[in-house]
Amino acid sequence: TITVTGEGVVTAAPDLATVSLGVTTQGETAAAAMAANTEALAAVLERVKAAGVEDRDIQTSTLNLNPNWSNSDGSSMPVIQGYVASNILSIRVRDLAKLGGVLDAAITDGANTLNGISFGLAEPDPAMDEARKSAVAKARARAELLVTAAGASLGKIVSINESGMGMPVPMYRMEAVLNDAPVPVQGGEVGVTANVTITWEIVQP
Repeated sequence: TITVTGEGVVTAAPDLATVSLGVTTQGETAAAAMAANTEALAAVLERVKAAGVEDRDIQTSTLNLNPNWSNSDGSSMPVIQGYVASNILSIRVRDLAKLGGVLDAAITDGANTLNGISFGLAEPDPAMDEARKSAVAKARARAELLVTAAGASLGKIVSINESGMGMPVPMYRMEAVLNDAPVPVQGGEVGVTANVTITWEIVQP
């Protein structure tokens, strides 16, 4: 037998972006920090929804409330000097033409934490199927090359295993935050990868 692994990669323009952004606030007490955070986040949510994002595409991903420890007075024991509240949202933008506007709206109205943006495909299955076909074709071509060079030929397929599928995505890079224009973004391309391992029988001449 001969076992060969083929990799297929299909690239496509993304049609979906997932944004991680939110609000971080401080307060003298835990209640004050959280109250300020709640007020600011409510304003951000209102603007984001007005920019065209649906409720189903907004999800809280992280909610933290922590003491702000400090030893600025030179003492060896840190003390609590206020509290920090952070509420991070995961926002899906299905119309990439609106992505810059959504970011601009969120940042303008109080979002001060941006953890990044990932791009993807709303329906990745067609691209994945093409990547699978490409992986199988490459595995067969390599197997035929090796077996032919050895003076034999491929026989029946013994097994096919698929592994290592994934979708690498480029990250958003902020070039500028403009007050009178949407934040610039570039989606680039996303790649869908499939790895297929196939074992054939070898037919001797």
